[in-house]
Amino acid sequence: MKKCNILFAALIFAGIVCQAQRLEKIKFGDFNSWVTRNIHESSIIGGNTRKVYEVGPARVIDGNKAYNNEGGSPWGTSNVYAKVSGIVKASCAVEPCIRSGSDLCAKLSTKIERVKVLGMVNMDVMVAGSMFLGQMIEPVTSTKNPYGKMDMGIAYTKRPKNLVLDYRVDMPESDTRTKATGFGSIKTLPGRDEAVVFVFLQRRWEDADGNLHAKRVGTGGHKFTHASKWVNGYKIPVVYGDCSKRADMNWLGLRGASNAYYARNSKGKLKPVIEEGWDAPNATPTHVIVMISSGSGEPFVGTEGLNFYVDNVAFEL
Repeated sequence: MKKCNILFAALIFAGIVCQAQRLEKIKFGDFNSWVTRNIHESSIIGGNTRKVYEVGPARVIDGNKAYNNEGGSPWGTSNVYAKVSGIVKASCAVEPCIRSGSDLCAKLSTKIERVKVLGMVNMDVMVAGSMFLGQMIEPVTSTKNPYGKMDMGIAYTKRPKNLVLDYRVDMPESDTRTKATGFGSIKTLPGRDEAVVFVFLQRRWEDADGNLHAKRVGTGGHKFTHASKWVNGYKIPVVYGDCSKRADMNWLGLRGASNAYYARNSKGKLKPVIEEGWDAPNATPTHVIVMISSGSGEPFVGTEGLNFYVDNVAFEL
C-alpha cells in the first residue's frame, strides 16, 4: 500500500513537471525588471523631467537618448522620447505596477498627452499603452504613420498552442471614445474602446529589392470588454492556417499595404511587411508578433481611463 502511494505521488509530480515544461516564458515577461529613463522635456513646455519605462534589465538612463532594447529584452513599448519641431516631449503610458508584495506587473493606460506652447504648438494626442515584441524607433518626430516607427516582431520558429498571460482590467463606464490626433479639435466618438491581445505567426521572406513579404501561419487574439479582477493563466488559442471564415476572428485579418506592420530588412531599413495570404496549416513560422494594448489598435483613438494590467506572458507549446 505504501509503495502504491509513493508511486502515485511520483506520477502526479511527473505530470506537474511535464505540464510546467510546456510553458515557454517570454524573456522579461514576468515584468519584475524595468529600465527607468529620465527624459528632460524642453523648457518651452515647462522643462520637466519625465520618467519613462521600458521592459528590460533594472537600470537608470539619464538624458534624451534614443532607446534600444537592452539585456536581450524582446519588448518594445508605446513609451517614447519625441522631438517634434525641435521640442522634446516624453510620453509614458506603460509602467511597472505593484501586484502584491515585491511582485510587479505591467500597467497599460489610455490617456491624453498634451503639449501647449502659446502661439506655437497646441497638441492633444490620445495614446494607448501598448507593449509588443519588437522595438520602437526613436526619437519620434511626427504623429504620421505610427506603424512606420515600430520594428514589429522577432525571430521565432516554434508552433505554440496558446499564448498565456495573467490580466486585470479597469474599464470606465462611459460608452464613448476620444479621437485626438494632435491636430484639430478633439472629437467624441460612439462606442467603448477595448483592451486587446493578439499573436501573429508569420513566414517572412525578402525580395531582391529589399521588400518584405509574409504569409500568416498562425493567429490568435482576444478583446477585453469588461472590468475584471485578476485572471491567472488565461489562454488565447493559436489557430493555424486560414481563419478568415471564423466570425470571432474577423478583426485579426491579414495586414496588407494599407495597414502593414514594419520591420527591418537585411540592410537595416524599415519596410512594411506585406501579408500576401494564409499559409498552410502545417507551415513553420520565421517570426512572431505579440501585441498587448489598452486600446483596440486604431491610432489616436481611445477611452481615457481604461487600464490594462498584464503579467507572466508565455507560450504554451
